[in-house]
Amino acid sequence: MPLNRHSPSPDYDRQPRLRGDSVCAGYNGRQVLTNVDFTVHEGSVTVLLGPNGSGKSTLLKTLARTLAPSAGKVLLDGNDIHRQPTRTVAQQLGILPQSPTAPDGLTVRELVGLGRFPYQSLMRQWSRHDEAAVEEAMAVADVATFADRPVDALSGGQRQRCWIAMVLAQETDLLLLDEPTTFLDLKVQVDLLELLVSLAHTQGRTLLVVLHDLNLAAAYADRLVMMKAGRILHDGPPETVFTADNLKQVFDLDAQVIREPLAGRPVCVPVKRTVAETASFNSSVATT
Repeated sequence: MPLNRHSPSPDYDRQPRLRGDSVCAGYNGRQVLTNVDFTVHEGSVTVLLGPNGSGKSTLLKTLARTLAPSAGKVLLDGNDIHRQPTRTVAQQLGILPQSPTAPDGLTVRELVGLGRFPYQSLMRQWSRHDEAAVEEAMAVADVATFADRPVDALSGGQRQRCWIAMVLAQETDLLLLDEPTTFLDLKVQVDLLELLVSLAHTQGRTLLVVLHDLNLAAAYADRLVMMKAGRILHDGPPETVFTADNLKQVFDLDAQVIREPLAGRPVCVPVKRTVAETASFNSSVATT
């Protein structure tokens, strides 16, 4: 059962630490985001949803300072994030990109230790605090039992937990994760989402996550943000955003939305097309 079903309500009244104002961004001259205003709610799990090319990963990358906006600005603690030094930002915000890869032979402990890089300098070398941060991160992510094993010898779910532990070792309150459950079995996805929700609801961390699975997003998010064509179309709690009309508008998905019996969370059930409807759909796709 998802942890967020019995967790305290997120504190939306806290002053937001991360927000984007009129953000435009894209790649190689092609604009993806168009005048997006977005605030990350504190102490909660916000999930970005949208079809491929909708701009959800682009928004996350822009907020994380890995992609510079062509217009507008991103503010971290009231200051333009793209004008702040990388090390300073990394001490405030952790990001896990899509499908990260570790060098061959790198152990779990060594990987998690990379999360302490923002605090290292010529004047400050590895300390007991760094070691303690690594140990705690591995314990929280449940990877301490294979701390000395090579990362590339682990399963996909175990590797992803190691990467999450690395981000946790940064000791930041803001965590941005781009599709952390991609290519994982359903049970592993659920376990990871349970971990992420617990970080928000028991440790007060703020998470912004890009997901593809609609029902998992609705089950675990405190806030759903639906995007299409570089714009935010719907934003709010799953109970109000996750509707059949919105799924049709954003994903062109014909589905019924029902309530699961335990906590009343919305679940979408695709509507099966008839043979005639399938033939008509295939014909329309072939002519476009």
